[in-house]
Amino acid sequence: MNAVLGVRSAGDAVSFGSVLRFAAVAVLSLLSLGAVALALFAGPWWWVLAGPLLLLAGTGCWDLVQRKHSVLRNYPVLGHLRFLLEAVRPELQQYFVERNFDGRPYDRDIRSIVYERAKGTDAEEPFGTERDVYADGYESLVHSMAPVAPPDDPPKIRIGGPDCTQPYDMALLNVSAMSFGSLSANAILALNKGAALGGFAHDTGEGGLSEYHLRHGGDLIWEIGTGYFGCRTSDGDFDKAEFADKAAHDAVKCVSLKLSQGAKPGIGGVLPGGKVNAEIARVRDVPQGKSVISPPYHRVFSTPRELVRFLAGMRELAGGKPTGFKLCLGSRRQFLAVCKAMLAEGVTPDFIIVDGAEGGTGAAPLEFADHIGTPLTEGLITVHNALAGTGLRDRIKLGASGKVATGADIVKRLVQGADYTNAARAMMFAVGCIQAQRCHTNRCPTGVTTQDPRRARALDVEDKSLRVARFQRATVTGAQQIMASMGVRFPAELRPHMLRRRVDPHQVLSYAELYDWVAPGQLLSEPPRDWADDWAAADPDRFTV
Repeated sequence: MNAVLGVRSAGDAVSFGSVLRFAAVAVLSLLSLGAVALALFAGPWWWVLAGPLLLLAGTGCWDLVQRKHSVLRNYPVLGHLRFLLEAVRPELQQYFVERNFDGRPYDRDIRSIVYERAKGTDAEEPFGTERDVYADGYESLVHSMAPVAPPDDPPKIRIGGPDCTQPYDMALLNVSAMSFGSLSANAILALNKGAALGGFAHDTGEGGLSEYHLRHGGDLIWEIGTGYFGCRTSDGDFDKAEFADKAAHDAVKCVSLKLSQGAKPGIGGVLPGGKVNAEIARVRDVPQGKSVISPPYHRVFSTPRELVRFLAGMRELAGGKPTGFKLCLGSRRQFLAVCKAMLAEGVTPDFIIVDGAEGGTGAAPLEFADHIGTPLTEGLITVHNALAGTGLRDRIKLGASGKVATGADIVKRLVQGADYTNAARAMMFAVGCIQAQRCHTNRCPTGVTTQDPRRARALDVEDKSLRVARFQRATVTGAQQIMASMGVRFPAELRPHMLRRRVDPHQVLSYAELYDWVAPGQLLSEPPRDWADDWAAADPDRFTV
């Protein structure tokens, strides 16, 4: 009946399609052979036609016999167009499709303001905002009817608690943790020289303390991760002697223990052996040519109390320099356990850097980047409240790291509880990053995140270091101007009611109304009801989720 009605079966359709594909490739092959014959007997100019036809015919034949790509078997030659478009899709999206304010991770407006400030050009925009100020989640800072003049000099934040003997004055905006190995040598040189020119700090990341961090004399925060790179024994443990020797360097102003990072909290990393050249092996204290594994956990502690004791030991080994830790917040209960351990041991870090789940310059599994970790706003407020509630807030300074790129970002984080901020991707923009998102491929088009010497040489250290310094200075100046418009001269004067968020089309709430703010010492006397269970369960001798 199907035959009578003219309906082909699935097998017939497949067979018919196969015939068409083979026929098309056969015709292409015949045309190429004909062009070759003309080139041989009628004149060499025919090679202009024969060459491309031979290439297409060979491609078509290969597509038909290969078994890796179904698209190419079904659509020989033409199927390659799909892969070509897929390869350039991010560029097409970024340059021709996305609007100024809806790109991810950073929209065009933010990238543009960083580029303009780095170049020292105007960063003003005409004709008003393109943002939907009535959209849910829109945030605004409350300006004053009595603005003040901003101070002449940018504020500095003194880092150093009662047990610190070499306090450090931290800028409002600093270079966040990015390792040599993840970044090229020229990128590290430009960032560090920019920090030296601008008088702000440069976090080394966990990849070790390299000569590129030290060459230009910029202030360093030396970060130690789970792999203890740069201060590790042959079996991967923490090397106290090597740590003390390197921490004594004049350029190292603070030391920081990384517990977790925004993009991939709770997971380690693997540096393939092929990327571990002699230089990286020397900086990280690892064997050349062998894959390097960063475990997800630390060997040096397994309880909150041991963590606090280790931090005290780090500070002693570092000669009393400010010592702290970085984390992307997960369990509030576990952080409260650390606070209880601080109280029990009588030991506090000098600073804590709160990394937001929206942060991250390196490659991370998509599931972790999208679904693991607390965003910076909630993480920062939680850490601030926990320290305030335990009476420890005045001894510990808080840094905020995660999508800080503008003066408004700085002010918002200060309102939410931070004392200062760090930026990674914005600093990458300042040295030339174009958000190509090829960081993990070693094929960065601007030489920022690559170990390919040919690509890295495109990054001019002298020019880009000036851009880093200009960007940081202009952004901090922007933050000061915003605070002055709010009637505030210094960060300590900012309060939660000065930041507002639209929660629906008809209601705007301040941060004082959106979040509960724990009073100093309140957890020790009468914990708020929604904190009581976590406070009671927090154990300084166990990491209980």
